[in-house]
Amino acid sequence: MAKANLRTHLALARTGADRHHVGHARWKFLTRCADSDIPEVRQLATTVDRWWPEIAAFIDTGHSNTKSEGINRVIKLVTRNAFGFGNADNQRLRTRCVTTRRARGHLRTAQL
Repeated sequence: MAKANLRTHLALARTGADRHHVGHARWKFLTRCADSDIPEVRQLATTVDRWWPEIAAFIDTGHSNTKSEGINRVIKLVTRNAFGFGNADNQRLRTRCVTTRRARGHLRTAQL
């Protein structure tokens, strides 16, 4: 139930909802989580409350850093998979190949 309410709350992004509406939705979400007997739901409320300034910025602007976080995750994965290889130049090349559009299949090359 708490996850659905959080999705509803984040759905206010880019809708032009006023601060009163967003604040009320937040209060409702945190109250429901606090009334829950499930420890994970209470922990979710604590996490949302701790990250509220960042969440509010997303709701106000509709902008996030998801693209850069995704690229960082891929770079860390490539680094982890190449553990033990000592050539830094090859590591940079592998990272570059993985994070470009061609490697992800967005650009199709001509078949010879």
